Amino acid sequence: MNPIPAVASDAPEQRGGEPAAAEATWQDRGRALVIRFGPAVWCYALLKLIGFTVFMKLLSFSGEYAKKPARFGGGTNPWDVLASWDGWWYQQVAQFGYHPALVAVPGATTGFTVEQNSAAFFPLYPGLMRLTSDVTGLGLYGAGMLVSVVASLFAAAGIYAVVEKLSGDNRAGVIAAGIWAIAPGSGAEWAIYSDSTFVALATWACYCVMTKRWVAAGAITLVAGLNRPTAAALIGAVGLAALVELWRRESGVLRPLAGMLLAPLGLLGYVAWVGWRTGEWGGYFRLQHDAWLHYFDWGQGTWAAMRGVLLGRSDYPFAFPVPDLFATLIVLGLPVLLALLIRLRPPLVLIAYTLATIVSVLGSLGIFGNVSRYLLPAFPLFVPLAIGMRKLSWPVLATILGTGAIASGWYGGYMIFELGVP
Repeated sequence: MNPIPAVASDAPEQRGGEPAAAEATWQDRGRALVIRFGPAVWCYALLKLIGFTVFMKLLSFSGEYAKKPARFGGGTNPWDVLASWDGWWYQQVAQFGYHPALVAVPGATTGFTVEQNSAAFFPLYPGLMRLTSDVTGLGLYGAGMLVSVVASLFAAAGIYAVVEKLSGDNRAGVIAAGIWAIAPGSGAEWAIYSDSTFVALATWACYCVMTKRWVAAGAITLVAGLNRPTAAALIGAVGLAALVELWRRESGVLRPLAGMLLAPLGLLGYVAWVGWRTGEWGGYFRLQHDAWLHYFDWGQGTWAAMRGVLLGRSDYPFAFPVPDLFATLIVLGLPVLLALLIRLRPPLVLIAYTLATIVSVLGSLGIFGNVSRYLLPAFPLFVPLAIGMRKLSWPVLATILGTGAIASGWYGGYMIFELGVP
């Protein structure tokens, strides 16, 4: 008589039968997730840590942050820089909530005619900051950093999932996650900024569309609409893909329709709430236009900035010489990256989302030097690079990505936060 089977058969009775099986299932699922996404997440985290370290060292070497107000890229130590500019506003929302109002600036006739208000910043990220702070006991700064770092890891996993699905090669997915870690605007990924949260949602919404999970895609896009106004690009892409799916009838009618109807509710709901609170239904857009000078101008601001850079002038709004030169190079490189992406014939949702993001960024008036950060959500642009690099050996890849990680500490972090306005 072999006693081993008896011991094995007794284990379920001692542990409750089904619970033991369920526990084993969850363990297996967790292990499978680690095996699948672990390499991409670790690749991203390592490269990002290198760039982040270089960025912080540059801040220390410079010491310029000590000469600036904490609200505008300064503070008592380098870490304060990560919570300046937009980060200051997010902390205000997390701590005090919203008080939307359209208050005229006395004597102003052009430009900033309305006082700036925190209602311009969407609620998801500061809400997560407040929730994390309450649960963990961390201050709002620590909670915001924790949310951003964790969200960036989910974004890296999402980029891997999209690229692996598109190319059928997990190596390309890992490389794509690594490229996002060293992207030109990557300094905002680990800071009190909502960029990582949005990209995490956008990647998984696109993946859900690619895998025909329409309700999940709509629900994720709804949440993304509570995070940033640029979710309009994602909403349009998901809606267009769902519309095409309805025409093809490959997924029936109810699921694509539900996804399409869910997608815009977050963005529309918040904009409507701001309008109701300000007493003006277009209150959010007036706030953006008159208080922040950020609105769709059909590319006039982008053209003025690029023309100024190419001619060596600084007679355009929000001029920052070094970031603007870098932004000009990025804009000039966009047609190449788009052509390479379209050549791969990716799913409609990726093309539509990328094009809508680019049009939104280049067609809006804003700080031109921030183009690198504004384009951070356009992760499909990295897909052709990742697929093209997948045949390289690991030592060569480590050299390329590692060098990029070191350089990103300057162009992805220091250049934006200290040489410009993020």
